[in-house]
Amino acid sequence: MMVAALNMTVVSAALPRIAADLEGLDYFHWVFTGYIVMAAASLPIFGKLSDMYGRKLFFCVGLVILMVGSVLAGSAQDIFQLSIYRAFAGIGAGALIANSMAIVGELFTPIEQPKWRALNQGVFAIANISGPLVGGLLTDHLSWRWVFFMNIPVAAIALTYAMAVLPPFRSGRRRHQIDFLGAGLLLAFVLPLLIGVSLGGRQFPWGSWQVLSLLFFSGVMMVAFFAQEKRAPEPILPLAAFKNGPFAISNLAYLLIGLGLFGTMLNLPLFVQGVAGRSATESGLFLMPMTISSFIAGMLAGQLLSRWGRYKLVAIFSTATATLGLYLLSAMDANATRTIITINVVIMGMGMGIAFPLFMVIATNAVPQRMLGVATSSAAFMRNFGGTIGVAVMGTMVGARFTSVFNSDISGPARAAMERAQVALPTNPQALLDVDTVTSIESALIGVGGVQHLPAILETMRVSLAAAISDSFLLGTVFMGITVVACLFLREIPLRTSNNLDPEETVEPSSPVSASK
Repeated sequence: MMVAALNMTVVSAALPRIAADLEGLDYFHWVFTGYIVMAAASLPIFGKLSDMYGRKLFFCVGLVILMVGSVLAGSAQDIFQLSIYRAFAGIGAGALIANSMAIVGELFTPIEQPKWRALNQGVFAIANISGPLVGGLLTDHLSWRWVFFMNIPVAAIALTYAMAVLPPFRSGRRRHQIDFLGAGLLLAFVLPLLIGVSLGGRQFPWGSWQVLSLLFFSGVMMVAFFAQEKRAPEPILPLAAFKNGPFAISNLAYLLIGLGLFGTMLNLPLFVQGVAGRSATESGLFLMPMTISSFIAGMLAGQLLSRWGRYKLVAIFSTATATLGLYLLSAMDANATRTIITINVVIMGMGMGIAFPLFMVIATNAVPQRMLGVATSSAAFMRNFGGTIGVAVMGTMVGARFTSVFNSDISGPARAAMERAQVALPTNPQALLDVDTVTSIESALIGVGGVQHLPAILETMRVSLAAAISDSFLLGTVFMGITVVACLFLREIPLRTSNNLDPEETVEPSSPVSASK
């Protein structure tokens, strides 16, 4: 899990240097997006395969793919090669994430899982803190290529340990029918959709034929995928499982959490750096209290759940707390102090730390043990799926809102000075993040005698960015608020004390109510 998580965070600090060295600033975000998209798309497939043939096999396969992808990425000669190799490594990450979460479900009963899943979630917290720092140190003192090469020894140690210690976790010896068509249709549905929303508002307008054709093709493949899953003997994603109330609400919660929180996590550093005027290192320190509160709250809630065995009130509390934190973030303006930002992210972190592992426990508790891989991978897929869409939508929203507010708020004399200096009205807050951009604007204004307007221009940009990001936080609040409402309808199923109950004693995917007695 640490290997897969670090792969997502360690690259962030190195991306600007990578893009500069490979002359790919226009496409560098695909180094990150390609990894996330392929990890999300492969999650349900590896989850189902591990249910059929064992967790250990595909856990080890994921490590091998990740190692090969890291060797290739570290050897890339241009940005396109690097993006392809990172996408390949993302397949390995999908296998690792799906199976690491399922292995927790194999080793511990649902009543024991909350505290261990909270610890599992803590791995992501550590990766969020250490990843950018490690990536920056390697890039500054060795080479950005070591950001990828460092994965090889870590993954090799994990692979050796897994092969020696992990049992196979097989569910019987009967013959299985792999749903190859369903797997292909799933990829054909998910990949164009995630690529389309990643391109929309960046490389191409949302209404362009490139984006619309991807979304249309994805819609057609989605219909075909659902039709195939209804008739497949062993579907990749058993649709009947979504008739199970707790399982369905858990997946909906993860989708909404991804939509609301992933974009927020992307925009928080932008607020700290662009609006509060802090450095990249300081922005990491700003977010550290959120990570700490997330970890502590998750561990405490995990202990409570393992003793209590009931989860509905905890689900409502956690999502309501995250909603409150997001709302407080949306109320911040350009004058927000460090104390205010810290309090707000701590509140949001508390809710996140409880909710992320909790809904995985709810999902796995609601289905038979033989469906463990499907349950964990579908929940993780929904979270990543929602996150990819949320990041794209909020990113486009911030850009459009920033431009609109700046154009309406910039003073007449400052606008006239920019026009005389032939400085285009900004469509992004680059000048708030890059000294060279400020110097360029300043030089142009000096040439037309308008340099006295530079502070007003920068202040208008700062206020505009604060308004744009606050609106994106408000959108995240809406998504999280819907999650709270969904939790009100969550049916309580006491956490099981054994993984070996007969299927009729657990919640079958075709009988959503039977276990609530």
